[in-house]
Amino acid sequence: MKEVIRREKEAGITPDPDVDTYMKAISMEGLERSMQTDYIMKIMGLDICADIMVGDAMRRGISGGEKKRLTTGEMIVGPSKALFMDEISTGLDSSTTFQIVSCLQQMAHISESTILVSLLQPAPETYELFDDIILMAEGKIVYHGSKSCIMSFFESCGFKCPERKGAADFLQEVLSRKDQQQYWSRHTETYNFVTADQFCDKFRVSQIGQNLAGEISTPYEKSEGHKNALSYSIYSLSKLELLKACFARELLLMKRNAFIHITKTLQLGLLAAITGTVFLRTHMGVDRVHANYYMGSLFYALILLMVNGFPELAMAVSKLPVFYKQRDYNFYPAWAYAVPAFILKVPISLVESIAWTSISYFLIGYTPEASRFLCHLLVLFLIHTGSLSMFRCVASYCQTMVAGSVGGVMSFLVILLFGGFIIPRPSMPNWLKWGFWLSPLSYAEIGLTGNEFLAARWLKYTVSGVTLGRRILMDRGLNFSSYFFWISIGALIGFILLFNIGFAIGLTVKRPPGTSRAIISRDNLTTFNGKDQRISKNTEDRMHKKQAENSSTPNRTGRMVLPFTPLAISFQDVNYYVDTPAEMREQGYMERKLQLLHNITGAFQPGVLSALMGVTGAGKTTLLDVLAGRKTGGVIEGDIKIGGYPKVQQTFARISGYCEQTDVHSPQITVGESVAYSAWLRLPTEIDSKTRNFPLQEFVNQVLETIELDEIRDALVGIPGINGLSTEQRKRLTIAVELVSNPSIIFMDEPTSGLDARAAAIVMRAVKNVTDTGRTVVCTIHQPSIEIFEAFDQLMLMKRGGELIYAGPLGHHSCKVIQYFQAISGVPKIKDNYNPSTWMLEVTSTSMEIQLGVDFAQVYRDSSMYKDKDELVRRLSIPPLGTNNLHFPTRYPQKFWEQFKACLWKQCLSYWRSPSYNLVRIVFLTVSCIAFGVLYWQQGNINHINDQQGLFTILGCMYGTTLFAGINNCQSVMPFVSIERSVMYRERFAGMYSPWAYSFAQVAMEIPYVFVQIMLFMFIAYPLIGYAWELAKFFWFLYTMFCTLLYFLYLGMMMVSITPNIQVASILASMFYTIQNLMSGFIVPAPQIPKWWLWLYYTSPMSWTLNVFFTTQFGYEDDKKIEVFGETKSVAAFVRDYFGFRCDLLPLAAVVLAAFPIFFATLFGYSISKLNFQRR
Repeated sequence: MKEVIRREKEAGITPDPDVDTYMKAISMEGLERSMQTDYIMKIMGLDICADIMVGDAMRRGISGGEKKRLTTGEMIVGPSKALFMDEISTGLDSSTTFQIVSCLQQMAHISESTILVSLLQPAPETYELFDDIILMAEGKIVYHGSKSCIMSFFESCGFKCPERKGAADFLQEVLSRKDQQQYWSRHTETYNFVTADQFCDKFRVSQIGQNLAGEISTPYEKSEGHKNALSYSIYSLSKLELLKACFARELLLMKRNAFIHITKTLQLGLLAAITGTVFLRTHMGVDRVHANYYMGSLFYALILLMVNGFPELAMAVSKLPVFYKQRDYNFYPAWAYAVPAFILKVPISLVESIAWTSISYFLIGYTPEASRFLCHLLVLFLIHTGSLSMFRCVASYCQTMVAGSVGGVMSFLVILLFGGFIIPRPSMPNWLKWGFWLSPLSYAEIGLTGNEFLAARWLKYTVSGVTLGRRILMDRGLNFSSYFFWISIGALIGFILLFNIGFAIGLTVKRPPGTSRAIISRDNLTTFNGKDQRISKNTEDRMHKKQAENSSTPNRTGRMVLPFTPLAISFQDVNYYVDTPAEMREQGYMERKLQLLHNITGAFQPGVLSALMGVTGAGKTTLLDVLAGRKTGGVIEGDIKIGGYPKVQQTFARISGYCEQTDVHSPQITVGESVAYSAWLRLPTEIDSKTRNFPLQEFVNQVLETIELDEIRDALVGIPGINGLSTEQRKRLTIAVELVSNPSIIFMDEPTSGLDARAAAIVMRAVKNVTDTGRTVVCTIHQPSIEIFEAFDQLMLMKRGGELIYAGPLGHHSCKVIQYFQAISGVPKIKDNYNPSTWMLEVTSTSMEIQLGVDFAQVYRDSSMYKDKDELVRRLSIPPLGTNNLHFPTRYPQKFWEQFKACLWKQCLSYWRSPSYNLVRIVFLTVSCIAFGVLYWQQGNINHINDQQGLFTILGCMYGTTLFAGINNCQSVMPFVSIERSVMYRERFAGMYSPWAYSFAQVAMEIPYVFVQIMLFMFIAYPLIGYAWELAKFFWFLYTMFCTLLYFLYLGMMMVSITPNIQVASILASMFYTIQNLMSGFIVPAPQIPKWWLWLYYTSPMSWTLNVFFTTQFGYEDDKKIEVFGETKSVAAFVRDYFGFRCDLLPLAAVVLAAFPIFFATLFGYSISKLNFQRR
């Protein structure tokens, strides 16, 4: 850089200041990339939120517009020369859109990039920035050529764009059957609808179309191509740089998720202390009887550390959507993502393994030798690392939480079944013994048991001539030479590598789950199928009839008017504060609270359509959330009154509707069912019963027609970005769900975002019709067209920082707004036919304030408009004479029984249409039953049991089948409940139902599906294993299994309801599994449990389950004698004396087993009603 400066001085060159600054900045080492990043962030307006978390559906982060700009910035910050950008303006104000497209225009012109952008509602000034236009309809290109020729093309077809009509809006509407006729300019000729095919034919024969065809038909001369067109690598960085970048990102995510990792480590430490005191060495002797307890403690440690890896599956699945996007855009290869995910988890595995081993090893009383302690630690460290690797691998192939949960449990089941403890290798069928060598748990068990039982203290010789340690290993089928320890270590390392290679391969080859479905009308389907290239006569008649109805009924909403009370909402000096983010404090911001709204005063009146506008991040959604009572955190100050009375949230929810910016709906419900469900629960009981009559009542039909959803009423909503409705259709469904509640006050947060000009016009016509019925309607809105903007009556304009700068009428052709701002000294005049909303945002931007030296908020506070608004607020804050405060005899519109029926109806539909949840868990149980039946073939038959090992084996079977069926139910229900929880939060805020009605409905919905699972078990596994075919024993087993699967299911629901996300829920659930495992009576029999932990044994559901299973099957076998530890005992006596399972406890056990599902279900309902983890 010094040499460049020297030569410039010698040549007398004065560099451009901007170029000089840029060159000096990038010449500094390490600043070249950050300079590019900072520049793009500045262009995108993201510099003000650079240190704020992005957020998700449960945690409020940056605004919707900022998220959209972040997506755009993520793409253009790289060296790409070809950009394909879909609907980049969604959620952005017109001023910001203009700035972004201006940047794209410069990129295209200066760097010769190819940029194709699809826009829904571009403002005229944004439209003018483009060079070429591609216009499409019905999957065909109607026009492709220069922007300057497109209007003349349509004029040649007989259509002309009127004044004060944006060119982009005209181009979209001229192709619509409903809107085309108004642009017909040949008044002397009869108008006939011009189809997309006819436009295409006219374009092909036009000069522009022929020129385009000629260019396409001419072969491209490769030698004339730019050198940048030839790329030698699909990635922009070297392999080392890619790896370093992925390492840095993964490390940052680990720091941000430190709470989860710390929680897991503390959980392991707590469980280690519990386990150590259960197997306390003062209670353990070095003999054959206590050797079983040592063996159980070693097995338990392995199981616990494997179960501790379950949360890794949820964390891996949650990261996959972002990974797939970045992989498909060639940010990095899959291996560069997989390697850091593995390596950075190794220290965590080591810390957690040390935490477990250092606490439990000496408490339990394993061999006190340093070398054996380290070997013990090494095995546990490797099995824990292998567990994390296995669950990541499962996540990469299953891809969703529901499928991943089942896949994870299935993988764990296979590993455990062939692990050699539940069923020892000698007891396995000969043709399945090979499975023992394919389970990592087998090698870990060989390593741990050999490390312990080949120690010097186990070298006592028995009467059979072998050492005590060898005798114990022989009984378990684990009698291998000492060098097998190192073979086991090598095998475990091999499994770790195998799982991680499988993880990388899965990330490489698997495509993202699902794609968005395009939903077309029946008319277009008929046309596409070629059944009638014009439109069928019936369809034509139907459409003409519909148009006639619309023309004869200008106010369609007039037919759907139901009784309501017009209400005004007024608010004075509203302030809103949140805790200052840690990132801002680190940068020197000293205030503890960050103020997002500053003394907002205003009012919204009945019959007046009000627009709430401002640049992205100005606080529009924040203000709506505060007024609607949707904020769950922060401090709100100020007075909010409804009809002159102080707002009470419970009653306000009954008379208001809120169309949120994010469209949250149940994915497995159809459009019509979603609207009917809302009407069922939100219309008051006073409405005529015919209106609420199911299936779809007249009122619901009218709402669907008003919002133009009637043609897709039977389409499933689906999951955004994966399947179901498009963005436009979801937005209209959100509006319909709120309109059907017949509210007096409606808040709509960006109702036209994501819609094209025609769809936005449809929505706004519906909104205007609703306003004309006397309702109070408030909309936040971005980049409206002139037509849409001037459909509003009142405007509240906010600037960044949460301050009002205008609150008053628009006037005819926006004259009031224009007069107000043009009266401010220095504000440039609006150009002819310029969009007033765009001009307004441009002249009030932060940069313009600095340029003019004006604070628009202070100008507004000093204006007569502010005084008039303040007077209006004071007047509306006084209740009118003869009115009463809002009051309803009941908290909810419907009685509890109606709420329960509606919720149950919806849950029934959701469950039936969720095969990924219900079918998969039923298939899992079927496969598990067959696997256990084959492995334990007839081993439950009392005649096949001859020693204590036979009883241990069948108890292991009971324990394994129950535990894994239960864990699978628990794991699979958690993601299903989690998806519905965000929908439940929206519906609860709306006051649709009591949380208890919702929770009882979900609890009740599980019962028939559990019954199906029980029937499968009883008619597959029960006979294969060889349990007794006696009526009493059969029904005891059926009842117990039914209760067990239910309490595991309700446990999963409860875990989701008491935790903020599914990752934390998985951690708590895994802790429950491990305690259940320890206190079930299988690993440690009840007589061996220390007195101070007996309460945990009796409060463990699994101990009661195994008690019933074992006593009903074997507790009455007094005649059957077997060899147990060198003496002869009856089976019944051994069950009673060794395991502590007693027949006289059966009646109590029956009651307790029924109580556990009730207890967990009640906790689920209580948590749903009292806890809210949505951060807004």
